[in-house]
Amino acid sequence: MNVFLDMLYPRRCIGCGETTPDSFRYICWECWSDSARIEPPFCSLCGDPVAGAVDHDFICYSCSAKKPAFDGARSAARYDGVVGEALRQLKYEQALWLAPDLAILLHNCIRAEYPNQKFDLLVPVPLHHVRKRSRGYNQSTVLARELARRLGHKIHPGLLKRVRPTISQTNLTAKDRLSNVTKAFQFRKGRRLAGKKVLLVDDIMTTGATVNACARALKKGGAATVHVITAARG
Repeated sequence: MNVFLDMLYPRRCIGCGETTPDSFRYICWECWSDSARIEPPFCSLCGDPVAGAVDHDFICYSCSAKKPAFDGARSAARYDGVVGEALRQLKYEQALWLAPDLAILLHNCIRAEYPNQKFDLLVPVPLHHVRKRSRGYNQSTVLARELARRLGHKIHPGLLKRVRPTISQTNLTAKDRLSNVTKAFQFRKGRRLAGKKVLLVDDIMTTGATVNACARALKKGGAATVHVITAARG
């Protein structure tokens, strides 16, 4: 069916408009190669990259000043170029067909950065029910579902609940981002989480305030470890 549809409606890269190869459906290799991938050196905890040459593991100033609730966070690429465009369309233009391509990036990042980690649960960062009803879907759940298919897992979107609405983090300072998501997430009582190793999935990580708040709620619910994976770093 896909071959037939490709003949009728040739797939085009969302970055350059050229015909795309089979590895990615809507991102060509040239545009992906031009993307700013997240590579070492970066903080061994939050994954925030730094400029310059560093030949050893290190913890960034922010993580040293206050250790995050998560046990590690990694992102596939910077939030720009074709990856940023794909995430923007997925989030704001209902371009759900881009989720498989982004899941490939997430899967490759997991294999590179968490090669020895075995996760029990995949949990997407939840949306507040008001925003989800307005948008029609949670982009993090869409990504987590596609990633779960590649990993042979099930997702568990019901483990976390966003208990109060929050404004967009986009134009907030780091301090305001932290305040914005404080006590915004809650582990759903009655769910089994004790001793589980959780992989928390989101689309974009900037300061880490959102995923940190989620990790704190999951740890409070009994999770043994919480690692974070996002498609992009803002």
